[in-house]
Amino acid sequence: MAVTTLAPKRPSAQAKSPLTPAYERLAGLLPGLGITEVGDGRLPAGDGWVGSAELAGGGSALDAFLAWDGEQVERDYGTRARPDVIASFGLHRYAWPATLLITVPWFLHRRVPRLPVDAVAFHRATGRLAVRTGSFACLPGDPAAARPGARVVPDEEALRAEVRDAVAEHLAPVLDGFRPRMRRGPRALWGVASDEITEGLWYVGQLLGEEERAVEEAGLLLPGSASPYPRGAGFRELTAPDGTRLATRDRASCCLFYTLRPQDTCVTCPRTCDAERVARLTSGA
Repeated sequence: MAVTTLAPKRPSAQAKSPLTPAYERLAGLLPGLGITEVGDGRLPAGDGWVGSAELAGGGSALDAFLAWDGEQVERDYGTRARPDVIASFGLHRYAWPATLLITVPWFLHRRVPRLPVDAVAFHRATGRLAVRTGSFACLPGDPAAARPGARVVPDEEALRAEVRDAVAEHLAPVLDGFRPRMRRGPRALWGVASDEITEGLWYVGQLLGEEERAVEEAGLLLPGSASPYPRGAGFRELTAPDGTRLATRDRASCCLFYTLRPQDTCVTCPRTCDAERVARLTSGA
């Protein structure tokens, strides 16, 4: 699904933003993820759309958002999940694509958008995102450094700090909104954020054929505990029977899927032993 850039009055005159190439590439890699840039216009509302700020506020908007996950679990697994499990699924399904809005422009073009919580809306049923883009950080040699909203930072480490800060700025209110429903403290919730950043970037790197670079970049982005993130990317290597080196990591948080299917754990779950990881990674399961 193509990315569209909309303006409040004259869409045909709206130039592409410095983030559009990254969002177009991301939508091409993930056809189910449509991204609409609204410039300085209004985010869509109603008809299945929910603003991130509404999720942060909890209440009826979050109730409706999580009801979708509850219905999906009952339909697909024939059982009702605990409320905290439903909240965990709902947070993941929002935070995973939301972090990509920040990490993918950085990974592809070294541009880091600032997306406060009122700058994103999510369409629950289709997974589409609408984004009000504005300021962004970039490096001195970036051709977009002279564009409105650009903030030039001196080097790669400063830009990585911008990524960490931008994700934290966006997710902090959302985590606060989900927290009462998830039965987890702040440290555990920021562990979820660490996982979403790392595994989203890792997956996109695989789709791009740049897994090795994605693993390296994620490790530099989250090298260890860096407030508010309690854990680093945590990549390590396993060895397949034929000597192939396999990238893996241990999640900082648990997605709780095992509460529905105890025999099915994520390949990066601490519950999954290394022998099983190697077997699953080499079988394509």
